[in-house]
This record gives sequence, structure tokens and C-alpha cells, in this order.
Amino acid sequence: MTQPTPDFLDHDRPPVPDLVVPRGVTPFHLTGKPVRGRLVRLGPLADALLTRHTTTDAVTRLLGEALALTAGLASALKYRGSFSLQAKSDGPVSMLLADCTDQGALRGYARVDADKLAQYGKNPSARALLGRGYLAFTCDQGEDMERYQGIVAIEGADLTEMTGGYFATSEQLRTHLRLACARTEKGWRASAFIMERVASGGGIGEELDEEAQEEAWRTATVLAGTLTEAEMLDDALPPEGLLNRLFSLEGLEVGQSRALAYGCRCSRSRLAQVLEGFPEGDLDHMAEAGVITMTCEFCNYGFRFDREGIRGSTT
Repeated sequence: MTQPTPDFLDHDRPPVPDLVVPRGVTPFHLTGKPVRGRLVRLGPLADALLTRHTTTDAVTRLLGEALALTAGLASALKYRGSFSLQAKSDGPVSMLLADCTDQGALRGYARVDADKLAQYGKNPSARALLGRGYLAFTCDQGEDMERYQGIVAIEGADLTEMTGGYFATSEQLRTHLRLACARTEKGWRASAFIMERVASGGGIGEELDEEAQEEAWRTATVLAGTLTEAEMLDDALPPEGLLNRLFSLEGLEVGQSRALAYGCRCSRSRLAQVLEGFPEGDLDHMAEAGVITMTCEFCNYGFRFDREGIRGSTT
């Protein structure tokens, strides 16, 4: 008879989607102009991530936009680690969290106060959902490296405007951002379009004087402003096809796409280590009929542990 793997050694993923979107993030730039960007298309990954929890469409849209935005920002990482967006607020969505590793493992969840949410009707705005609070953007390079974090107050009508403060103060980049998330015939889809005005130097746009560089940026933003939500969420429209619609006459160069994947990193071993840190009395209080159930907030999967098999902290 095969013996079960001890909890502290069981690193298997729970039964969640093993899903990879090969062309999740597509970088681009305009040759000879101070313009670069990234197009994020989550495709079926959006539906897999967003349907792990049952909530309202308004909350799902907000989380989908946060996931797409986070994937786009993480794709700019120049080191191994992860990038996360976290909102804490006094609104119906008290916690919004999305994170993505440099390898494209994406996950997220929204913590919702159902009673508060019921007070805002069927389709509350992002502003109503988040209320007052702050957004934190964090680059985590691992235990041996210092974390970088930018924090801005929640201001603006939607996540696009709320994020504007981060770009202006932390990244110090002029940025054009579009976010989209909606339920389609194929399920939930989410997308982000991030375009940046590159600072002078490094050989990008240096053959243009400052006025010409500024005009190139204005032209790019006007063209990007014609982008529609339907185009952003259309699985049948390839990334380079969409970018060509916008910039075919502007010296468009499309880079190699990067994959995104269902990225919940929970396991029995991780949660067993958490439980081992609790005092014995707390573990007894958690147990129901001799079983402790811990649910991963990202994938909404419940792990069951026999109370007798968990030795708590003695300190």
C-alpha cells in the first residue's frame, strides 16, 4: 500500500487549470521615435482566473483589469522576481491583489464585503468599489534583495486614472494606458495597452529634436486613442494585427511575445508550514470534527488537514 506524502513535502498543485497563453504580452516600439509599449491579451486565461470566485460582474471587471495591468508591468522586469498590484480600501472591495512573476505566472483575487456591495446597486464604478485607500505597486526580487514599492492614494474614476499617479511619481514616465475586461461569448476576457514616452538618450529618437519627439509622442497617443474595447478583447485578432491597425505608418516594430500562465502557487506544503506556526490552542479552535480547512484565496481551493497531524508552535 502506497503511503501518502507528508504534508510538509507535498508540493503538488491543487486541481486547477494548467493553462498557458503563449502570446500573453507583446512588446512593440516605433522605430526612431521615443515610443515603446506592451499589449496584454489574457485570452482564456482571464476566464480561468476570474471564475474561481463567484461575485458580481463589476467586481470581476475590476479584478480582470488589475490582472492585465499587472501582467503588463511585470513583463518589464529585468530580474527574477514578481510584480504585484495591491489596493486596500474602505470600500466594498477592501482588498484587491494581482501579482505576476517574471516567468508570467499570474494570479489575483478580490476580497469583498457583501453587505457594503449590496448598497451600491448592480453596476457600481471602480471608484465606488474601492472607496478611499491606497494602491501599492511592489517589485519583489526575492529574500536576499531589497523590495521596491510605490504607494499612491486611490484617486480617479477608474483603475486607469488611479494608476496614473503611480506612473507620474514612481516611474516618472509619461504613459498612455488602456484597460478592458468584459464577459464575451467565449467567457471573460481582459486586456491592457501600455505605451510609454521614452526619455531622451540611449539612442532612441535622438535623431529627432525635442519638438519632433514630442510631436511623435502626441501622434502615437492620438492613434492609440482609437483603440476599442472590442479590438482589445477579440481573440481572433492577433496582437500584431491590432498593433498594425494603430501604427502601420509609424515605423512599428513588434517584439517577441511572452507567455502568461495560470499562476497560483499554493500547495499543501506551504499551508502546512503556516499551520505549524500557530499555537496548539489556536489549532484546536480552527479544527471542526478533527479537520482544519485552509482555503487559498487565489484559486479558492480548500486544503483539509487532520488536526492530529499538525504540531503547532510551542513559543
